[in-house]
Amino acid sequence: MQVTVVQGDITVQDVDAVVNAANRRMRGGGGVDGAIHAAGGPEVLEDCRRRFPDGLATGAAGWTTAGRMPARWVIHVVGPNWNRGERDRSLLVSCYTGALAVADELGARSVAFPLVSAGVYGWPREDAIRAAIDTLRATPTGVEEARIVAYGRSALDEVASALGD
Repeated sequence: MQVTVVQGDITVQDVDAVVNAANRRMRGGGGVDGAIHAAGGPEVLEDCRRRFPDGLATGAAGWTTAGRMPARWVIHVVGPNWNRGERDRSLLVSCYTGALAVADELGARSVAFPLVSAGVYGWPREDAIRAAIDTLRATPTGVEEARIVAYGRSALDEVASALGD
């Protein structure tokens, strides 16, 4: 699988699936989650309510429609919240392995990922980048491209540098 990085808005990526860094309730929120719900429209929230009436556990993954976004699916993952003491790295890693497993179930060949937990959840960015890249590279999958979408220039530069390691 090819792991790439771009700077931009995850909601406009021309991929089969986008990964949402969701909260446990699965009802929308801030950051990537809010952007995906806003861009996808009410269809995403309706599908979340129908498919995940009790939400998702930290580290878990599941899918919904992408609604009005160019992607076909949203793969929702619930990353650990560093700021609330959730510091088990295996939960962060499971977001990436779980997303790839869901992508394989769906037949998705291209998937756009945010840096899960590296925003408002406060996971140290350098470790979040390393967890993402190492897990994406090491996990057997039918996905052909895992695209990390960096929101800002500094994140883009850090991911690009780590990909070169």
